[in-house]
Amino acid sequence: MTVDPNSATQGFPSPPPDHHRPSAARYLVPALVAAAVAVGLGVYGKVHDPAGTAFNLAGFSSTGAVKSWLATVAIFFALVQLTSALMMYGKLPGPSWSGTLHRWSGRAAFLVAVPVAVHCLYALGYQTYETRVFWHSLLGCFFFGAFSAKMLLLRSERLPNWLLPIVGGLVFAVLTIIWLTSALWFFRTFGVTT
Repeated sequence: MTVDPNSATQGFPSPPPDHHRPSAARYLVPALVAAAVAVGLGVYGKVHDPAGTAFNLAGFSSTGAVKSWLATVAIFFALVQLTSALMMYGKLPGPSWSGTLHRWSGRAAFLVAVPVAVHCLYALGYQTYETRVFWHSLLGCFFFGAFSAKMLLLRSERLPNWLLPIVGGLVFAVLTIIWLTSALWFFRTFGVTT
């Protein structure tokens, strides 16, 4: 039998569709990374001797004010994230560029939250001396673990439609509680100052 290299390949059967379910590892790996990040941050914060201060910015009266304002900027961008996510999922009307807004507001929120977390871990450590501080420390570590899982899940294919909104909502809720137990507490205790 001879084969004409210019002929169409109509005689070959197409590959069967891939109907198998995604493996559990697709979800297990992000969950394990999240746990490792959260536990690693908590252990570092607990065993590290707090330095008292990590940074300060010109124009602010204290590191507490810097942290509170940066955390407030992060929560603002997280609200933009929530709104743009609702637009992307068709729950709110929005522009065609809501996906771009979602990605960039998420990047901005993360970039603003990192110096706050670095200061908390380096300057204060993982503290448990009162309920508010305990929950703030615990959820701060959990936030970066959940955020890591969300970033890994974004790269996965064929995720259930409900998974990213659940993980994103969890990240948003935890960040909100972190803000309530730190920045809001600071503003109510010391006033809205810089």
